[in-house]
Amino acid sequence: MPGHVPHRGHTPPPPSLHPRSPAGDTPVTLGPALNIVQVILGIAILYWGAEWLIRGSASVARAFGVKPLVIGLTVVAYGASAPELAIATKTALTHHQPIALGTVIGSCAANISLILGICALVAPPTIDGRVIRREIPILLGSAIAVPLLLRNGILSRFEGAALIGCAVVFTIVTLTVSARLDPDDELETARADDSGAEMGGRARPRASKGAAALMTLIGLLLLVAGSDLFVRGGRGLAGLVGMSERMLGLTVISVGCALPELIASVIAARRGHAALAIGSVIGSNLLNVFLVLGITAYLQPITFGERMHTAELIGLVAITLLGVLVLRTDRRISRAEGVVLIGAYVAFIGASAIF
Repeated sequence: MPGHVPHRGHTPPPPSLHPRSPAGDTPVTLGPALNIVQVILGIAILYWGAEWLIRGSASVARAFGVKPLVIGLTVVAYGASAPELAIATKTALTHHQPIALGTVIGSCAANISLILGICALVAPPTIDGRVIRREIPILLGSAIAVPLLLRNGILSRFEGAALIGCAVVFTIVTLTVSARLDPDDELETARADDSGAEMGGRARPRASKGAAALMTLIGLLLLVAGSDLFVRGGRGLAGLVGMSERMLGLTVISVGCALPELIASVIAARRGHAALAIGSVIGSNLLNVFLVLGITAYLQPITFGERMHTAELIGLVAITLLGVLVLRTDRRISRAEGVVLIGAYVAFIGASAIF
């Protein structure tokens, strides 16, 4: 046809400057400054989303007569793992499984090494013997279960459902044991609950059921929005520096999810409640493995397009073993042991980047 220009030699138009969603095949192409802003805003929104979710859920529970101890063992514990759950489910559903798995593994490693290590530097905590007898064996078992479940390169829906079942059983057993506390134990638990009352919203005026439900809904929406911003910014930064999605989940996103808990633990340590960080770390790690990894796999089976995460899987078990040894020796984490824990996290990230 006269005047027709063949398409064979036609130069394709330049790529769009608009960012793609996390479900796209290409990382976000915003400038580094905007990606950093997205990461910071994402962390802030995730933090407030978790706070509002915890406060709203705690207020709803109190309105129906649920005891403060039960609220602390359920609402606050599950709310602390909400950012990891939001990130992991979003990235898995958008077919970025390496980010989802890296977030869970990285958060567990950061909880034990960074949070416990920094708390020990601020104020060496004393460990309750009952925690060593009850929760420590389950913590070690959950860490060992991760490489066992992932040995064939896939985490199926059935395995995800089994992990969710473990979370349910752990919660029921914890509540049952707590109901059998003797009067002295109840007094000690009440003191601990008072020191962390602000996290559950008890330090504020009680809200009506409608206001509490609205606060809970807003918290959930903030978690969704924060996870979207955080993943967009994180993937954009990773694309600029050539970081794999596996390392992105292990480092930037997992540390970002652990920041609120780290800040809360450091504040508790400075106020003389460093022992509270122990229970928080153990509970968070258990729920990260049982609940976050379980729900993520149930919604979307996790498969691996990259090489098996051998270094980080072994590293997670090694860091957990180190944490267990530190917790069992003298039932107190010294400052020297805190330095060792922080060094173990640096070694964990270095080994994951090399191997």
